[in-house]
Amino acid sequence: MLDDFFVRALLAGLGTALVAGPLGCFIVWRRLAYFGDTLSHAALMGVALGLLFEANISLAVFAVSAAVAGALLLLQRRASLSGDTLLGLLAHSTLAVGLVVLAFMTWVRIDLMGFLFGDILAVSRADIVTIWVGGAVVLGVLAMIWNTLFAGTVNRDLASAEGLAVDRANIVFMLLLAAVVAIAMKIVGILLVTAMLLIPAATARRFSTGPEQMAILAALFGVLSVVAGLFGSLQWDTPSGPSIVVAALTFFVFSVMPFVDMLRPGRSTVRALDGEPR
Repeated sequence: MLDDFFVRALLAGLGTALVAGPLGCFIVWRRLAYFGDTLSHAALMGVALGLLFEANISLAVFAVSAAVAGALLLLQRRASLSGDTLLGLLAHSTLAVGLVVLAFMTWVRIDLMGFLFGDILAVSRADIVTIWVGGAVVLGVLAMIWNTLFAGTVNRDLASAEGLAVDRANIVFMLLLAAVVAIAMKIVGILLVTAMLLIPAATARRFSTGPEQMAILAALFGVLSVVAGLFGSLQWDTPSGPSIVVAALTFFVFSVMPFVDMLRPGRSTVRALDGEPR
């Protein structure tokens, strides 16, 4: 019989994995791994500001992550710097600001390790409701912009020429990423959020023949990673958040084994997105 806290952790982790998988596919297709890292680093500043103003932590993280995404769009138009330079600037600046603000808040006792690496075993029923309701909203919005977002991923100029609102879809996508960072923070922590977005999607890419199939498989591999990671954590008394990421990494390593090539589909539209031969 599983303990109540473990069941809550499973439900929270499964809800997060189902949302992170499909969004992670676009991160892989668009080569936005560093952008995901930037949002996760900015989350610490959101935590600090949430504690400072006694606001809801998840809402504060979402607000700061969304502000960083907006700042990136603005700087790309006004600053004569490359995208990766701007991402590095925003990522490390927001992380440093968050740590400095927390250092000044001597009256607040904070479990920094819990925020950095997650504390999934401490999730409450309210957290689970937030994860599943918020996740449902994120997936619903993603479904609404899916065609436009994917068309812009394949060929931005062609999608714009066909009258698709590519820029608006990109802004909405960044807001969805900010929401997922806020949702997943308590599950795997600020430093490991990007891993849960990237690794299941990268694994799914090895077995997919189309974008929708890859999104479904990414969610599935995320779910398997949560289950394997949590039971492994229970068995070997290891940190839960990192254990989930290690489980996801294990599935990815398995997917790149030579004998797995026989299971891969012959033609794939998603692998062509990042230059791999079909």
